[in-house]
Amino acid sequence: MAKALIVRKVDDELVRRLKLRAARHGRSAEAEHREILREALAVEPGETLKEVAARLRELTGGRHHTPAELLQRESRDER
Repeated sequence: MAKALIVRKVDDELVRRLKLRAARHGRSAEAEHREILREALAVEPGETLKEVAARLRELTGGRHHTPAELLQRESRDER
């Protein structure tokens, strides 16, 4: 059974940013809050960088990735 979590004394600016982030992801503020907690707690204590990297590769597999050297070149060209 899922539990309720109440967070008190949250700064107005933080709430505003949560709502904006939720809107960008097409979720309610409550759903966004759950996702943020899920992401923040995804890395278990004692998990090695190698394990985290492997999990990240699995999560982002099949997605297009821009090579870092292209991003750096674009950044230099914008200056």
